[in-house]
Amino acid sequence: MKPLVSILIPAYNAQEWLADTIGSALAQSWPRKEIIVIDDGSTDQTLGVAQRFEPSGVQVFTQTNQGVCAARNRAISLSRGDYIQWLDADDLLHPDKIALQMAALGERPNPRILLSGEWGRFWYRWRRAEFVPTSLWCDLSASEWLIRNMQNDIYMTDHSWLVSREVTEDAGPWDTRLLRDNDGEYFARVLLASAGTRFVPGAKAYYRMSGSGSVSHIGTSNKKKDSKWLSMRLHIGYLRSVDDSQRARKACVAYLQNWMGTFYPERMDIFEDASRLAGELGGQLDVPRWPWKYDPILAVFGWQRARRAHLVLSGLRHSVYASWDKALFRLSDRRPGFRPELFSRGERPRT
Repeated sequence: MKPLVSILIPAYNAQEWLADTIGSALAQSWPRKEIIVIDDGSTDQTLGVAQRFEPSGVQVFTQTNQGVCAARNRAISLSRGDYIQWLDADDLLHPDKIALQMAALGERPNPRILLSGEWGRFWYRWRRAEFVPTSLWCDLSASEWLIRNMQNDIYMTDHSWLVSREVTEDAGPWDTRLLRDNDGEYFARVLLASAGTRFVPGAKAYYRMSGSGSVSHIGTSNKKKDSKWLSMRLHIGYLRSVDDSQRARKACVAYLQNWMGTFYPERMDIFEDASRLAGELGGQLDVPRWPWKYDPILAVFGWQRARRAHLVLSGLRHSVYASWDKALFRLSDRRPGFRPELFSRGERPRT
């Protein structure tokens, strides 16, 4: 009997996207699957949208709002699958994503192998998602994956992975303390519990960009900054627990430097803690540099105003691009939404 794959979808106020997301889960060509949606106390029509799919076998549960990590933990507890496929409520899977990854395991699968695949960004026009390869798009040991991730500030989305239940149970639950980077912290533990990654070309996942409206967007939120800093310290501890070489330490210092622009200058306490940690690792941190176009604001008004301008302009740019992409999406497709029939089996989707 083929392994059962549990597709787990936490959802909060996702009425606009959830139908497409569930549709992409139902369209999976892998024959043995269960789909579980956890409505995390949504205040819009998310629950109703999910319940429309119950006749198709989708299991829908609701709870008071407790956050995405609690919703994911509940989904795991309710699932029965031999493998776990995570899927956020606004993202999509190629119809053959799971089947290709399962096929890569061969006749005698090793449940300790962690499967990854290609992922691409999109706003509205998912058929024009941009798939940009990185140095993580290959087979890697857990320590090498973490070094490349931290050194180069690159990552895999949570729905890129396919994880065995054995590894999932060894990794432990999602950390409900984390408002930001909970997926990065969780999959670092998943990596350490695995026997390494196997990258599967063509196993595509689609990641919807949402700009400042995203849960992962930090902005000026001190709670999210605290969460990110906790996740960063945990990441460094995880890597050093398996590799404390000079190369690994340099990757940790680069990781710290890459993220200091998020904290400086509002959170000097975090910047100072990070500087001390960098010193312990044999390195040092520099004051973050802003793009040159913000130099006049920085010179006249200082760091606080320059940072505020950066956040406002970035948000405006994302908003304009998203609106333009949405307009093109509606003009180019009279039947909006995810339609698996647009893909021919075995062919690569349009990028």
